Amino acid sequence: AVVSTQSTGIQPADKAKNLGFQFDDQMSLDLQVNAVTQKCFMNLRDLQRIGTKLTHDLKVQLVHSMIFSHLDYCNAVFGSLSEANLNKLQKIQYSAVTFIFGLKGKDRFQSLSPFLKELHFLPVRSRIKYKIALLVFKCVNNISPEYLSDMLTV
Repeated sequence: AVVSTQSTGIQPADKAKNLGFQFDDQMSLDLQVNAVTQKCFMNLRDLQRIGTKLTHDLKVQLVHSMIFSHLDYCNAVFGSLSEANLNKLQKIQYSAVTFIFGLKGKDRFQSLSPFLKELHFLPVRSRIKYKIALLVFKCVNNISPEYLSDMLTV
C-alpha cells in the first residue's frame, strides 16, 4: 500500500539498509545473514592467500578484525534467528578456525570444539546470548547509555 503525504505518495520497499544492517519486508534477517556470510567468506578467501606467511597470533588478530567484527555487528538482533541462518553464521566461525590452525584434508572434518576452546571463542549462538545478557546487565546497573536504560524497567 502507498503511504500518502500532502502531495506525494511513498512506495514501500522490499528491502532497506540502515547503519549497514539490511532489513527485508518480512523481517526475516535473511538479507543481513547472507550479506555477512558473503563479506566474511570473501575476507577469509583473501586471508587464505597470505595465510602461510602469517604467524598464529597474527591470524587470530586478523580473524577478530576482519571476520568477527562482521559477525558481532548488531548481533543482539540475531536473538530470534532461524536455525538455518544460525548455521550459516556458525559455518563462518568454523572456517575461521580452520584457517587459524591451517587444518587441511581430513583434519578439517574433526570436531572443532577443542580449537574453539583453545582460542576462547564462544559458538555463534552463545556469542549472541552473551551480547544480549551484557546489554541487559549494563542497563540494570546503569552502565549503558540512558536511552537504553530507559527502555528497561526492573
